[in-house]
Amino acid sequence: MAEAVWRGTELEHRTTAARPTGWAALDAELPGGGWPEQSVVEILAAQPAVLEWRLLSPALKTVVQNGGQVVVVGPPRQPHLPGLQYMGLSERQFVWVQADQPAERLWTTEQLIKSKAAGAVVAWLPKARAEQLRRLQVCAQGCESLVFLCRPEAARHESSAAPLRVHASAGLDWTLDVHILKRRGPAHERTLALPSIPGGLASVLTLRARRLTRPAAEVSHAVGSPVDTVRPRHAAA
Repeated sequence: MAEAVWRGTELEHRTTAARPTGWAALDAELPGGGWPEQSVVEILAAQPAVLEWRLLSPALKTVVQNGGQVVVVGPPRQPHLPGLQYMGLSERQFVWVQADQPAERLWTTEQLIKSKAAGAVVAWLPKARAEQLRRLQVCAQGCESLVFLCRPEAARHESSAAPLRVHASAGLDWTLDVHILKRRGPAHERTLALPSIPGGLASVLTLRARRLTRPAAEVSHAVGSPVDTVRPRHAAA
């Protein structure tokens, strides 16, 4: 009987269906050992549409390899086809929804979650309110797709219904520093330094260039020209 009781000082593994993030060190700190299904995940960063790609690309690649479709909603920078291909994403399994208004983004994200049509949904929602995030979390509980909500760094001080919140920043020597702000389990006090050279730079950087001894520039390898654009219907706020 005691084994069926989850304690807040322990990671919740038994009831959390998850998929590997592609980062072993991160998986070890997440309930279920990866990005959770039937849940929204908040990714916070100082600059939008830069580090999110580096953090999420291994999981998105797996979605595509399994025949799923990746849908991104309202990225502030245009997705770049060569960068996406390097990440392992095929343009035939990638849909970019250009939704400029906050109400459009929220409506589109909610419909994608409800329809269960995508293997992964990545939405940029810089102005989402707590009650709106709660509604998306409720919708996600009936969806097995991966759902990522990309939000500004300042949102870390706001309340959120997302069971998992992580903050990403550029670290030393091309690392991707990840701090788990919220998870189903004990507080995570330390920062994970994930080795992450963006794009195809790994094959051209010298050993000296890989050791910058200062934060690497937040370079995105998945921005540029549009891949595929689908405009949603307008929705009321």
